[in-house]
Amino acid sequence: MLSTSTPIETDLVFIGGGHSHAIALKKWGMRPLPGVRLTLISDVSHTPYSGMLPGYVAGYYTYDDCHIDLRPLATAVGARLILDRAIGLDLQHNRVICANHPAIAFDYLSIDIGSTPHLISVSGAAEHVIPVKPISQFLVYWEALVQQVCENPGRSLSLGVVGGGAGGVELALAIQARLQRIYRQAGQPPDLVAVHLFHRGRELMPERSAWVRRQLQRELEQRGIHLHLQETVSEVSAEAVRCESGLTVPCDRIFWVTQAAAAAWLRHSGLATDEQGFIQVSDTLQSISHPQVFAAGDVATMVNHPRPKAGVFAVRQGAPLAENLRRSLLQQPLQVFRPQTEFLILIGLGDRTAVASRGSFGCGPARWIWNWKDAIDRRFMATFTHLKPMSMTTPPASSLPTPAPTPPCAGCASKIGASVLARSLSRIQADFPDAPLRTDIVLGLAAPDDAAVVQVPAGQVMVQTVDYFRAIVNDPFVFGQIAANHCLSDLYAMGAAPQSALAIATLPYATASKHEEMLYQLLSGALKTLHAAGAVLVGGHTTEGTDLAFGLVCNGLAHPDRLLRKGGMAPGDVLILTKPLGTGTLFAADMQLQAKGRWIEAAIHSMLRSNQTAARILQAHGATACTDVTGFGLLGHLAEMVSAAGVAVEVELGAIPVLEGAIATTQQGYLSSLYPQNVQVAGLIKNLEQVKAAPTFPLLFDPQTCGGLLASIPAATADACLKALRQNGDPQSVKIGTVLQTTDESKKITIL
Repeated sequence: MLSTSTPIETDLVFIGGGHSHAIALKKWGMRPLPGVRLTLISDVSHTPYSGMLPGYVAGYYTYDDCHIDLRPLATAVGARLILDRAIGLDLQHNRVICANHPAIAFDYLSIDIGSTPHLISVSGAAEHVIPVKPISQFLVYWEALVQQVCENPGRSLSLGVVGGGAGGVELALAIQARLQRIYRQAGQPPDLVAVHLFHRGRELMPERSAWVRRQLQRELEQRGIHLHLQETVSEVSAEAVRCESGLTVPCDRIFWVTQAAAAAWLRHSGLATDEQGFIQVSDTLQSISHPQVFAAGDVATMVNHPRPKAGVFAVRQGAPLAENLRRSLLQQPLQVFRPQTEFLILIGLGDRTAVASRGSFGCGPARWIWNWKDAIDRRFMATFTHLKPMSMTTPPASSLPTPAPTPPCAGCASKIGASVLARSLSRIQADFPDAPLRTDIVLGLAAPDDAAVVQVPAGQVMVQTVDYFRAIVNDPFVFGQIAANHCLSDLYAMGAAPQSALAIATLPYATASKHEEMLYQLLSGALKTLHAAGAVLVGGHTTEGTDLAFGLVCNGLAHPDRLLRKGGMAPGDVLILTKPLGTGTLFAADMQLQAKGRWIEAAIHSMLRSNQTAARILQAHGATACTDVTGFGLLGHLAEMVSAAGVAVEVELGAIPVLEGAIATTQQGYLSSLYPQNVQVAGLIKNLEQVKAAPTFPLLFDPQTCGGLLASIPAATADACLKALRQNGDPQSVKIGTVLQTTDESKKITIL
């Protein structure tokens, strides 16, 4: 994440990570405007490039070859990445309504969310077909089908493709080529797969020239694909496709590649849309009804220049979209964009040959055309790989009009204003009407006093912990959840039940309205986690700085005779770890744009998983000692337990669970800045020379955020404990070692 002392004044929000937005974001990152914060809202972290989809289906590209990784792209251009699905707009207050986040405020908005196939008029389609759009969902079904064929290569398969446009033709050829290759490799006849293509027209691809239509029809027929022309699909079931003519074709899977439709929520957003629900935009890609909103790609309809829903137009719109967004913020005249009337398409045939088509021109099939298409596609994708952080410190020649800068204050003057705080808390309280009602909170947020007052019930003790750190992710709502989870874990490790918390937040320099939104998002995330734990926020403190940072003082209650301590391990106990390792190295790589987005999303998913249930299960199975694995790494925290108990341990290195990508990033040298200090504990390892070259070894010292619990359990209850953990939200819980009598006071840890 990029730091800046320039106050945030304007929010430019992108919904969707489509082709236009990917290009626009990169161009914006090359010429940022000071004071403008970018936010990308996307329901996927990897955007598929439609031009390479048929090649991927045919097996010629890997997942990474044909997907734009949005996380490093967002980081490179200094944008916040909000992984969520937009479900509506509040245009009165300029907010994006999300499925799982509080509303995201914007000053300017751009939408590029693609399209979905039109299914409404066909009975059974919604339940039984596999839409090709959105592509990310289609690929999940496709990979599952490929896996099934690989596991059962002797089983015949009948597949249907509905839609005879270029997309349907190319998909049918790619599906057949991939599956026939799998059958051949398994020693089975390739004709075990039958592909049926349904099209309501007399000829395929009515938008292309007559020569191209005839050529593609010959190719399909020669390859044994069953063509059903002038057949309108009227009903779909789990076993068959039925047409209006009465034709019924048994099909195990049906892929839907018909006329595109818009996301349903756009019709109700208040934006002007066409009859199909697509956003109507002018020649400047600006909504004709709301000038603060832009749209591009399939989701947009240019009212003066309607064009087919094709990726070529989305790619061409990226640069003018970026330019007009910039001009809008600078209050300059917008540029007109006129799409070409004719466009080239290169249609792959599934066997590394392709046909070219532009207007009345057609050529192929030929291998050189495929090679040409492959080079174009790879060149486009190369612009989104090997990214480097783009500077946010050098202002362009023209920037937003701003008042003369005032040096930021220090001391108590750096606090966030009282009115901002009051408005944020008021919105949050309205969002959380079911907050826990605790009678042991004497004075909390509802009281205007200088400090909170909490009550400790008779016979219990107060367990307190504090943690505070810079944002590990640039989504403040998710960061609030992570920070609260991290802080609460100390209470769970001690066997305490959370009661209350005090928050401390540092917000990046910004205007009052932007501070309100940031604090609202941040505290909403923290409260979601606190309330799930049964705790309430009773106060806190805010200040300004160059980076977003957050922490909590968490208070818990426990019976003094039921506290879990680090020093309770006994010989014969089993060591259990509840979460995988690797957050430190993954986020170190992420800062350098070298971690794949899916690796970071898996790490975030792990960090958002509370240790509350795991702590209850460990205690119920007689845990003798417990700690949470955080900044000092697994071995650092284990060393504390060993020292406190006066015992030795054996650790099974191969049993330790690891997050996807963590070994790769450590081997590439991406280590946390705390790693050099953590690794000093390696001196306690008895057989260091024999194990230090193991790929997993560095992860023993990797500092964790929201790591799992490490506990010692009596051997008699260990299996039952593991079973309960895995069945209740911690599927990667595992036995990683045993506790032994100490024989060497200086070398207490053996790595197996």
